[in-house]
Amino acid sequence: MSEGFENGMERVFPALPPAQGRGFAQTWWGQAWLKALEDTALEGDQLKKGRRFAREGRVGAVSVRPGRVTAVVRDRDGSSQRGDVLLQQLSDEEWDRFLDMAVERAGHIAALLDREMPPHLVEDALAAGVELLPGIGDLEPECDCDAWDLCPHTAALCYQVARLLDQDPFVLLLMRGRSERALLDDLQERSAARGARSGADGAEGPEAGGEPVGGASRVPAGVRADEAFAARDILPPLPDAPPLPDSAGQPPSLDTETEPAPGVEADALEFLAGGAAVLARRLLAEALAPGHDRRPVEEELTVAQDAVRLAASGADARAAGRLAEGTGRQRGDLDLAVRAWRYGGAVSLGVLEEEWTPDEETLARARARIAGAVESWEADERPELKGVKNRWTVADGRAQVRFGRDGRWWPYRKERGRWVPAGPSDPDAAAALASVLNDADG
Repeated sequence: MSEGFENGMERVFPALPPAQGRGFAQTWWGQAWLKALEDTALEGDQLKKGRRFAREGRVGAVSVRPGRVTAVVRDRDGSSQRGDVLLQQLSDEEWDRFLDMAVERAGHIAALLDREMPPHLVEDALAAGVELLPGIGDLEPECDCDAWDLCPHTAALCYQVARLLDQDPFVLLLMRGRSERALLDDLQERSAARGARSGADGAEGPEAGGEPVGGASRVPAGVRADEAFAARDILPPLPDAPPLPDSAGQPPSLDTETEPAPGVEADALEFLAGGAAVLARRLLAEALAPGHDRRPVEEELTVAQDAVRLAASGADARAAGRLAEGTGRQRGDLDLAVRAWRYGGAVSLGVLEEEWTPDEETLARARARIAGAVESWEADERPELKGVKNRWTVADGRAQVRFGRDGRWWPYRKERGRWVPAGPSDPDAAAALASVLNDADG
């Protein structure tokens, strides 16, 4: 995304290219913005026209200011209309509550600096009485076409703004009334003031380091190291965090003059040790990533899943054969499973091997998304899909998309009479379908 031009309390983003074959919002907060739009719209046809305008790249440069976004949208007849969407600004009192909440936890600040808006930040803001994301009726449209409600021009602008929000949640905060620079300056001042107050308290009391009454053991107060390093831009200078190793360590060679014990294969042990080193480095990288403590714990792999993981990590032909034999797979089945694994781990493997029927509500939502995906094509290019359980297949048999238990769409194509994974998943059914159809056409 272009950084855009910033002038005081206004940011101007150049026109974005057409969005054919992709969703307008990939992040959960971008999707929340679109939900507010779609739940407010009284006429679905206007919404569809606006989505089509945005897909065709008819929205010009987008100006973002406190309480308002603006753009000129071109009609198909060549005329243009200025559209505005208004969003109520937060009051000074609400901003005070939000900033006080944010400065209490460096992780919130670090997330914003990483252009992220995690759910817990929004939930903590809501608990403080501050609504960051818009709800039903919060987006107020105004347009030169004199429509009394949402029109295709303001709808197109909203879809385009969702793409901007995906890349930078500070766009939303500017609409709510504060620029990025003003926010960070205020946060820095509050952090310094908070630190000064803590230092002025001396060593009295449990939080400042004194012994609690009764001699009970004291839990030292402080800030998590990872949060402190992540918020270094607004805290006093800190040393650099220890770097993550560039690569996994190499296991020792077991090719020695001493014969291994009966039943022990030295090359198999070396392979397993190398895989363990790679896995250890990945786990360390994830542990150092922002928000790791808020991520759900991954389920333990089954023996069959772990065999596929090992094969995908670079097993040679002999090791792959052993892994296939040990898990009751044919070698070709293991190769196909490895292909799926490399696109999305255990979730992707489940999509390959499991055919399931979603519950009634989930299935209805999936069908609606597929219908929306098909509508994004021009009428003469629109694919005909046939759905069975969680799988939708193009009528000519060249492509398929599968709806996973993770709520994402997985593209498949047919090779030598078998459906094989064709790429990573996408939260947007249209994008997943377009990716595999474009490959097939190519």
